[in-house]
Amino acid sequence: MKAIHIKLWRDLQRLRAQVFTIAVVVAIGVAGFVGMFSVHESLKGSRDAFYRDNRLADVFASVKRAPVHLRGRLAALDGVAEVKLDVVFDAQIGLPGVAPPVTGRFIGLDLARAHAGRQGLNALTLKRGRWPERDGALEALVSDRFAVARSLNPGDTVHAILNGKRERVHLVGTVASPEYVFASQGGAPDDQSFGIWWIDAERMTQAFDMQGAFNQVALRLDAGMAEAPVLAEVDRLLEPYGAIGAVGRDKQLSAKIVEDELAQLKVMGTVLPSIFLAVAMFILNVVLSRQVATQRSQIAALKALGYSDGAIAWHYIQLAFAIAGLGVLAGLGLSVLIGQGMLSLYDEVFRFNRLAYVTHPWLIVVSALLAGGAAALGTWTAIRAVVRLRPAQAMMPPAPPAYQPTLVERLGLRRFVSTGAMMVIRNFERRPLRAAFTVTGIALAVALQISGAFWLDAIAHIVDVQFRQVQQGDVLVNFHRPVPVSVARDLRRLPGVIDAEPYRSEPVRVRLRGRSVDTALTGYRSDARLMRVVDDRRGAVAMPAQGVVLSALLARELDARVGDRIDMEFRLWSRTQVRVEVVDIVQSMFGQLLYMNLEAMNTLARDGDGVADAALQVDPAAMDAFWAAVKAAPGINAVFDKAGSMAAFNETTSRNMGVFSGILTLFAVAMAVGIIYNAARISLSERAWELASLRVLGMTRAEVSVLLLAELGAELLVALPIGALTGWGLATLMMRLMSSDSIDFPVIIEPSTYASAALIVLAAGVASALLVRRQIDRLDLVSVLKVRE
Repeated sequence: MKAIHIKLWRDLQRLRAQVFTIAVVVAIGVAGFVGMFSVHESLKGSRDAFYRDNRLADVFASVKRAPVHLRGRLAALDGVAEVKLDVVFDAQIGLPGVAPPVTGRFIGLDLARAHAGRQGLNALTLKRGRWPERDGALEALVSDRFAVARSLNPGDTVHAILNGKRERVHLVGTVASPEYVFASQGGAPDDQSFGIWWIDAERMTQAFDMQGAFNQVALRLDAGMAEAPVLAEVDRLLEPYGAIGAVGRDKQLSAKIVEDELAQLKVMGTVLPSIFLAVAMFILNVVLSRQVATQRSQIAALKALGYSDGAIAWHYIQLAFAIAGLGVLAGLGLSVLIGQGMLSLYDEVFRFNRLAYVTHPWLIVVSALLAGGAAALGTWTAIRAVVRLRPAQAMMPPAPPAYQPTLVERLGLRRFVSTGAMMVIRNFERRPLRAAFTVTGIALAVALQISGAFWLDAIAHIVDVQFRQVQQGDVLVNFHRPVPVSVARDLRRLPGVIDAEPYRSEPVRVRLRGRSVDTALTGYRSDARLMRVVDDRRGAVAMPAQGVVLSALLARELDARVGDRIDMEFRLWSRTQVRVEVVDIVQSMFGQLLYMNLEAMNTLARDGDGVADAALQVDPAAMDAFWAAVKAAPGINAVFDKAGSMAAFNETTSRNMGVFSGILTLFAVAMAVGIIYNAARISLSERAWELASLRVLGMTRAEVSVLLLAELGAELLVALPIGALTGWGLATLMMRLMSSDSIDFPVIIEPSTYASAALIVLAAGVASALLVRRQIDRLDLVSVLKVRE
């Protein structure tokens, strides 16, 4: 074995503490990168296989009521390979032993094709139980996620109000559907309050008087066929029948939510690990620069023995690669734990047919290259010093630095500063880059902690805005068909109802300067209180008597400003086309939406004053009687219980975000310890002679420790506000990268989040300081004070 190889092994042994801490930081970066991307790739692969195996359609369209003879014309469209027509309606469901009713979406299922295994597009996967039978009782399948959330099993019986008639529904099986991976009525997915049910198609058409008609269509396109011309032709064919607008798979609600989840996971797998790799690069740079400074004589000896500059530089690169390699190996092992843990959480959410954790080889290669590249960059300063160092120069002790008076001394303030504090100030000024590195590293640890914890603040803000400010009522109800505004009087007669406010929501198409968006227009009363529009900055916004209010997301999509006049077409009932002025733009978190005064909306629509929705305020003491009355009301086909939805939302998000935040907290602590410990060890090795001299002159171990660790404490205090600001910037960056055309969350960070991040990093700093303090106590004064001849 060559001497330089023996030296490499001894350097690794002697620097084992620094090697361990640097390797931990590298491991965290690799684990985050590989783990999160593996989860992303595993989910993406499972999703694609699920969509492919269950033949998810490429184009979706909803219509008020269209005749089934359009099937031939739809199938004849250029590029259309397959057509599936469905009858779909929402209905109120009463679950056994549950007071509040829930909403179910009922879909007709061709039982003959299902039993024969030839379902066609959007095929169902039977999870438990059996397929329904046509004769006898009304049998149904339900989405597996809803069944798990509500503890439903094959053999259970529920009651549903189908088109005003109360029906007894027998559950015979649970299924997974590619069309409803996430079941949502338009807002956040809620498996507690909204489930998908499939019953015999013939019974479905009879129950809803849809013989010879359909209200939903799905199309599969030929391979390579462009979507846009097909969407236009489908809209043209369905327009006379009240079409809402055809969309591609990328805008189908469930598929879009799944894609947004995957995009967010990809962002987290990119941004956060890069921070750890950058910190590892900085630490390697400092440690190896220190190695070169302390091994001048060894480098001179190696050069005298004939080793070239390249060979010696390669030695230090190998040292860096060895440390990075240990980090990569540990990181790959840790990535499996992180990835499988996260995937188990996602498995409860997505319910794909198959979901297995897979790490692709390219991830391992890329992570190794990234870690190796970070290590190589981190050794740049050391390599440059090796190349510049001549043998004769290296044999001599390094020239002492040329000290100058500090700023405090030049300002004449020396007499106001203690000796210990002056030593700290001098070290800051004489090694500004070293101090800047330590401060930056600690600040990044604080920022990382904030970037993980702020999600809980964001979720709390979303809950507050959506459930307490926007929806101040307790219950939302939807009617099977439009009813007069006077329905509010009837609703107030229900047990426990304190107040009732009707509102109207209709699909519309808006156009401005050549841009077109299919969205929804909601009309509220001018004095609306239970359901209203809330601007994230201004609070509640009263509906103006005339004109339309746009959400900021829609305004951005249309490039609209206050004062513009947009063309708006009602898609479902009257199909009226109007031009209306934009009178306000509100900052809302969800959706590209429009809002109007209810009376003005009815006037523009020219189809009467019918409404299909209402918000209710109910006395909590009378909720049981209220729910019983709602279940007996045949006109109500969908119900939203705010209290139940809030509880389910908080339970799910708090758990998932809590796990994610906990992982990042552990990472931030490990990162802080690695940075602070290395900084203190380097400082100790550089100032060992100075500290030993002070001990000989009579200073105690505690006094000497304070001199060294006071510098570390000062760097910690400087880093905390910088870290808080950096954390806000990192959170803002992540939110911007995760935003989409339908979601725009504000960055909300509570003071308690900043405080907890600071305290956690301070605790890590104290732990590191205690470790270094032990090294100070063990200093061998005789060996340290020996001066090389």
